Amino acid sequence: MTQEKSMPVGRVRDAERTRAELLDVATDEFAERGYSGARVDEIANRTRTTKRMIYYYFGGKEQLYLAVLERAYAEIRAAERTVDVEHLDPVAAVRRLAEITFDHHEAHPAFIKLVGVENAQYAKHMNQVARLVDLNSSAVALLDAVLERGRRDGVFREGADALDVHMLISSFCFFRVANRHTFGALFDRDLLDPDRRSFYRTMLGDLVTGYLREV
Repeated sequence: MTQEKSMPVGRVRDAERTRAELLDVATDEFAERGYSGARVDEIANRTRTTKRMIYYYFGGKEQLYLAVLERAYAEIRAAERTVDVEHLDPVAAVRRLAEITFDHHEAHPAFIKLVGVENAQYAKHMNQVARLVDLNSSAVALLDAVLERGRRDGVFREGADALDVHMLISSFCFFRVANRHTFGALFDRDLLDPDRRSFYRTMLGDLVTGYLREV
């Protein structure tokens, strides 16, 4: 009976590195040019590889775009999982989760652009990735567990829905990055001004925990 030979460790690492580099460049390309405007040739040129290699790793432009979306959402969900919510009181846990989203969105403007691209297309590509539902359901489940604990402790009011809280956090953080330029043009205020960063971060936590407090 013959045994299947596994790929040498060095080749596995090279493949992982190449795939990650392609995703990095593709993220920028899709974020800046949208799905229709992005060019696989440009991604190949910027990574000093070939279209054939991209098709080898991903299968085609659409599959590459879907992989970009999946990784983008996986990163924010992974950041949320770094919060040890079980060892924080519910108010502190919710505030920390809000801060994680605030920090992530500010540090990943390409993520904000990708979400905008997909919304402009009515999420037609996102609907093809079943794992995205599971990935993002985990964020709501995490919040739900914290809210339930807060209700048991008598610090959060009844009826607060975890998905609504997730929307509240996401909308504040998304708006701050996505609308930076239009808001600045209209009101002459830079929402990403470093001098106001701490103020906005605290404001978000106050908004969310204030909404949840028992009244």
